Amino acid sequence: MPQRKVIFANDQYYHIFNRSINKEPIFIKQRDCQRALETLGYYRFDNPPIRLSYFLAFGPDKRLEIARALSNNTKKIVDITSFTFMPNHFHFLLKQNVNKGISKFLALFQNSYTRYFNTKNTRSGHVFQGQFKAVRVEDDEQLLHLNRYIHLNPHTSYVVKTFSELKQYPYSSLPEYLNNQKNSLCNIQEVLLHFSSIKKYEDFLFDQAGYQRALEKIKHLILE
Repeated sequence: MPQRKVIFANDQYYHIFNRSINKEPIFIKQRDCQRALETLGYYRFDNPPIRLSYFLAFGPDKRLEIARALSNNTKKIVDITSFTFMPNHFHFLLKQNVNKGISKFLALFQNSYTRYFNTKNTRSGHVFQGQFKAVRVEDDEQLLHLNRYIHLNPHTSYVVKTFSELKQYPYSSLPEYLNNQKNSLCNIQEVLLHFSSIKKYEDFLFDQAGYQRALEKIKHLILE
């Protein structure tokens, strides 16, 4: 595997992208997308006590006990700022909290989802393309525009047809932002602190003219 050019530094933000082998649809069914969300949330913590598959096999009371222990006592190796799962790829906007946190998180996420997907579909081999792509976010302006790019991806790729559908798209972090869901999967405040209200953020998100202008500024960060 070729050596990665991007150096991951703590307290820095990165746009992360990877696609499935042969562009195979891997995030289509509700069950698959739900598993991806569970994997995303579980492995952001440092050294979970058991594999996700074992955790999910427990009853609800035991799962709640472990989840509370992780949330209260365990450092996150990454902060998730925003994400979107598309039929054959994903976008993450991550902040690294510990040394090698992003590399560890992506390895755990991709390996865990691969085991799940292969078992479910009676297949073997890789699910994701080789090395995930990554680029560092250089300033707050890029952070905001990338957040918008990631959240609009289902609409610009015609996975959903309208902004109303996009607002309800369950496999991205956008509903967390529009509902101002604190203490959820993402650290939404890093973006929302730049806006005086959720309405101002929504106006920014759906400003098509501004979005097209911003694409030129961040085209080296898009990765697709």
